[in-house]
Amino acid sequence: MSTIRLTAAQAMVKWLSVQMTPQTPSSSEAVGQQTPSSSEAVGEQKLERFIEGMWAIFGHGNVAGIGEALHMFRDEFPTWRGQNEQTMGHAAIAYAKAKKRTRAHAVTSSIGPGSTNLVTAAALAHVNRLPVLIVAGDVFANRRPDPVLQQVEDFDDGTVSANDCFRPVSRYYDRITRPEHLLTALPRALRVMTDPANCGPAVLAFCQDVQTEAYDWPEAFFEPRVWHIRRPGVDTDEVARVAEIIRGAKNPVIIAGGGVIYAQAEATLGDFAMKHGIPVAETQAGKSSLAQAHPMNFGASGVDGSAAANAISENADVVIGVGTRLQDFTTGSRTLFGQGAKLVSINVHGYDAAKHGATSLVGDARVALEALSEALGDYKASTFDPAMREDWLRAVDAYCARPDDQAAKPTDGQVIGAVQRATGENAVAMCAAGTMPGALKLLWQPSQGGYHMEYGYSCMGYEVAGAMGIKLATPEREVICFVGDGSYMMANSELATAVMRRVPFTVVLTDNRGYGCINRLQTMGCGG
Repeated sequence: MSTIRLTAAQAMVKWLSVQMTPQTPSSSEAVGQQTPSSSEAVGEQKLERFIEGMWAIFGHGNVAGIGEALHMFRDEFPTWRGQNEQTMGHAAIAYAKAKKRTRAHAVTSSIGPGSTNLVTAAALAHVNRLPVLIVAGDVFANRRPDPVLQQVEDFDDGTVSANDCFRPVSRYYDRITRPEHLLTALPRALRVMTDPANCGPAVLAFCQDVQTEAYDWPEAFFEPRVWHIRRPGVDTDEVARVAEIIRGAKNPVIIAGGGVIYAQAEATLGDFAMKHGIPVAETQAGKSSLAQAHPMNFGASGVDGSAAANAISENADVVIGVGTRLQDFTTGSRTLFGQGAKLVSINVHGYDAAKHGATSLVGDARVALEALSEALGDYKASTFDPAMREDWLRAVDAYCARPDDQAAKPTDGQVIGAVQRATGENAVAMCAAGTMPGALKLLWQPSQGGYHMEYGYSCMGYEVAGAMGIKLATPEREVICFVGDGSYMMANSELATAVMRRVPFTVVLTDNRGYGCINRLQTMGCGG
């Protein structure tokens, strides 16, 4: 067997540089990146690296091993320097979300605070089912320096390190204490990241002495591999059961979640809704799966929903969730839907499909909608009142209109309206926390794909770094970052990175005197 001698860190970077995926039609190279293309042609199929490159802040625990390896392979696998581990993670996650989970980034950190700074980003990726590879520096496996600088000591367990904080927020977790562990750990990590059902963050806690340890690696380990994201089919019996429920409905409604976008089922959803006369309401993650101009799009669902969407939901006899986690804001804590309404849930993961006692249809959203449409035949729901949608859109226009008093402070709606009027069809509005997500969900009128909200974890500090990640993923689109002053002050440092990499986007910063939305909640809670 032919072998090649490399350190463990060198082997990891070399292996990542040849892990490929089919190029998606909308994919384009990152803005301002002075590195070779990550794409190559194999036969008739054009491929690109699944993990485009690695964000890094170097320090004790990753500079001598991983840092040296990244420098060695800098022509094959780029490294980007960020300002904070958490926000580097946010940029990576936003990139993966904007790429509809077809590509990803990696992030490396030093031991101790560098690693624990990334735990929040891992939790965000975990909640939102988004892929990111985190390679965290760890203790010395040989324990010669024990404790090493920044080591967290457990008085009763010698195997614990700070990186154990990642365990509950990782889809795959592994501690690399021998070089050859990478032979199985790396493929397992990418298997999770490319799995549509179990997708999420993969964490490798990489002992710092092992990073620099040489090993004779099989040359075959470094042969390019193509990762295909599967499109799970559906069970015919489940399709039949769900079709029977829908055929018995007079006033069904569809709740479209992020799974529609990740399955690239936007056109399928629009066709399904039109053919069967079923209006669509959207979650935060599912907004812009249909353009706002689509005649079946009734807007946002739930606590921060539109009058039109909530009216059809309250009157619905069957609610059809498509690719949604059915969290509390979407369902009004399970009070939104009409009494006695039956719940159907189409989801790629059985865990989500069975929530709230739903009749489940497990499978890829596009495949499931196509199979369900065929089973429904010429079924069409009773005529709904399109005037509800028209009334709601008129109300949106009024709420977002220019203020009569130009000297008065504008409302969130007036700010959104001003930005909407100043942007084109290709604009993407993004946000994460505070008051603005609810206002954007209700009032922003996007084209298809023109909305990006991190509301699974609603993490303050995601916005600026996330906007950069979106622009890197979709350089052809105008990216508008809406952020309140509290969230902006919490994490604005990646603006320096965006300038350094020449990644342009617009920040709309609303001054509500610091955590103003929390003050509003306090006031309302006191009966004011």
